[in-house]
Amino acid sequence: MTVLPDDGLSLAAEFPDATHEQWRRLVEGVLRKAGKDVPGQAAEDALSTTLEDGLTTRPLYTAPDAPDAFGDRVGLPGFAPFTRGGAPAGGVLGGWDVRQRHALPDAARANEAVLADLENGVTSLWLVLGDAGLPVSALGTALDGVYLDLAPVVLDAGADFEAAGQALFALYDERGVAGAAARGNLGADPLGHVARTGDADALAAHTAAAAGLARRAHEAYPGLRALTVDALPYHEAGGSAAEELGASLATGVAYLRALTEAGLPVDAACGQLEFRYAATADQFLTIAKLRAARRLWARVAEVCGATATAAGQRQHVVTSPVMMTRRDPWVNMLRTTVATLAAGAGGADCVTVLPFDHALGLPDAFARRIARNTSTILLEESHLARVVDPAGGSWYVERLTDELAGAAWAWFRELERSGGQAAALASGLVADRLAATWAERTRALARRREPITGVSEFPLLSEAPVERDPAPAAPSGGLPKVRRDEAYEALRARSDAHLAATGSRPKVFLAAIGPAAAHTGRVTFAANLFQAGGVEPVHDPVTVDATTVAEAFARSGARVACLCSSDALYEQHAADAAAALKAAGADRVFLAGRPGEREAAYSAAGVDGFVFAGGDAVAVLTSVLDRMGVA
Repeated sequence: MTVLPDDGLSLAAEFPDATHEQWRRLVEGVLRKAGKDVPGQAAEDALSTTLEDGLTTRPLYTAPDAPDAFGDRVGLPGFAPFTRGGAPAGGVLGGWDVRQRHALPDAARANEAVLADLENGVTSLWLVLGDAGLPVSALGTALDGVYLDLAPVVLDAGADFEAAGQALFALYDERGVAGAAARGNLGADPLGHVARTGDADALAAHTAAAAGLARRAHEAYPGLRALTVDALPYHEAGGSAAEELGASLATGVAYLRALTEAGLPVDAACGQLEFRYAATADQFLTIAKLRAARRLWARVAEVCGATATAAGQRQHVVTSPVMMTRRDPWVNMLRTTVATLAAGAGGADCVTVLPFDHALGLPDAFARRIARNTSTILLEESHLARVVDPAGGSWYVERLTDELAGAAWAWFRELERSGGQAAALASGLVADRLAATWAERTRALARRREPITGVSEFPLLSEAPVERDPAPAAPSGGLPKVRRDEAYEALRARSDAHLAATGSRPKVFLAAIGPAAAHTGRVTFAANLFQAGGVEPVHDPVTVDATTVAEAFARSGARVACLCSSDALYEQHAADAAAALKAAGADRVFLAGRPGEREAAYSAAGVDGFVFAGGDAVAVLTSVLDRMGVA
């Protein structure tokens, strides 16, 4: 056994430190081999990734990138500005609150699902009431058998929040729940309702009602909060992380003003708010968002006169509805696992894992089980909560947190200058800003620069659809609800209709030239691309040439063809093969790859378009279905 000397020396002490410049020269060499002569800073920029909000992720971070990683802007866990967490011990003792969402409109079924969740790891309930879920009058039935002094209840009743809150108060009285034992949130969110519905006529009345519920909660139920600052409407409308944070700050400030004007001390007003954010499969951005949210709210509370202990932000984090896909929904389990990990590592107080079939309708028992067990595995088997702020001190995460906080603060100030969140919603400022952000992201999705596994990448056309009972209609009329898969879903729906009407899907013939080593890569690429739009690839025979391609195309039953091979073989055979395909009746002929200097020659021979990484896949697929007459 080797005994290390107890002299404080590092095991790497005898090795010289590599410099940033040495690393950069190595990067230049690798890029040069790839045909890119980009010296100096340009080499580093070539490996950087541009994010939303004007942020950039660089390939390498060093200590100078986060000079304040342990300074006043970060602090210690449980202390202002709460960047590293709202409690000194984080979730080490009990983990996060596992909060399951229920929107079943039938009270008996809802009660069965609620009890099953509580018996199997869920620690609090999120109940959707009103038109989008359970009738308010059925709240007692849905909570039959639930120990309300043990299980926190969070309500989400939209415009009916006052009636829902009063119904919960009545249940507490009826079941003898002590005021100090009640936990949860009454879910009042007047501005969130305006964002979702566009209806601001009752905003003043709703705000006053929310303040009334907050006063009662403060006086009689110290563990109960009355208001939710829900940032999901902005996330679901396509907003970026900074836009989500800025809107939540503006909403929180509006509620602080209303509550203090209603007579609550500022500390008590802060204690009546719970913030709801989305967690995506971009784990580091989610971690940075939650850390930045706590830091920003601590600053707002400080300026408003709150004490340091009241400035901590309570966070309820929900796995993103925007990232959930309708095709190949099983992949959603992986997305929500990564998002839940990020929420836990980011310091969330409560986490809701949306079931994998959330986008299809009402989840079944299996989906709810997987959702609650996602948190259980991360807590009990992966021990994720055993470390407080595990990303803290990372030069990358600290830098990303700082930059994201700056972008969010700038958006928050713009909202305040416009007159506050209500005025910004009414004027269209919020809608226009989110629409511009989503339009840019839509372009990335169309070009598959933001891939969607199972939808835009590696789709499975033969998979049987997953069907669920329809969910009650959610409030609408305000900000739109977007999904990452929506463009591809529309294409796949056209293909499904064609299959139902004709018994077969639209087809594309993959004309592979040369040996497998020459064409396999581009055959795979083209097959994935066309299947993303519901177009079935036909690759039979495996190899063709200009003399056999016409007959093979005629047998395929396709009306569109795509040439697949190496650049060298394209120069020899592509023009003749394209001409043969056109002569055989192909409506459109594509070539997989970038044509370079030979684009004009290929086009003259009959190639109508080129498909390649970074190209607009949605535009290509739409044109193909249009040309085939697929409605």
